[in-house]
Amino acid sequence: MCVPKTKLLKVGGSHHTTQGIVADVEDFHYAAYDEILERALEKNKTLILLDRLNDPQNLGGIIRSLGCLGNFSVVLPTHDSVSVTEAVLRVACGGENYVEITQVSNLAQAIEHAKEAGFSIAGTVVEGGKDLFETPLPFPLGLVMGSEQKGIREMIKNKLDLELTIPVSPRGMSFNVAHATAILAYEIARQKKKKD
Repeated sequence: MCVPKTKLLKVGGSHHTTQGIVADVEDFHYAAYDEILERALEKNKTLILLDRLNDPQNLGGIIRSLGCLGNFSVVLPTHDSVSVTEAVLRVACGGENYVEITQVSNLAQAIEHAKEAGFSIAGTVVEGGKDLFETPLPFPLGLVMGSEQKGIREMIKNKLDLELTIPVSPRGMSFNVAHATAILAYEIARQKKKKD
């Protein structure tokens, strides 16, 4: 249906964003956590558990990177976390078609459930963890990434089997969560390929 440009701009925000097309789509469908766990074990997928991530741009970037590398699933908490929105999907650029995403009400319980299923759980720390590039990673693996400002909560950190650090130069600098996840996911994919 053809509509006046003024109405299109009102609905879509701007002509450049919509490229002249607006569609009404259903809300994003999350997979069930138990199903994701089962498929992750069957297909040697790595779980990426995001603790209090709040920036839609970062979540979209993470999904895009994981989609490119393949064999990852994302676990988001339902509270104090960004969810999959239109803004996230815009940045993900189709990555959501290659990455299963679930929401859980309690991330700590989800980690416990993954550990009971046989996953080792690693997490990232800015300093003091094992060097990512010198550490053999255990599989099946779940990786916890912390929030942009606060990192991983202490109660979640207590559940980790392994703390990892990306070495940076100069000291005191750190990657944002989307870039750090991409680096870690690349190393995970590289080590998985070596083991196959």
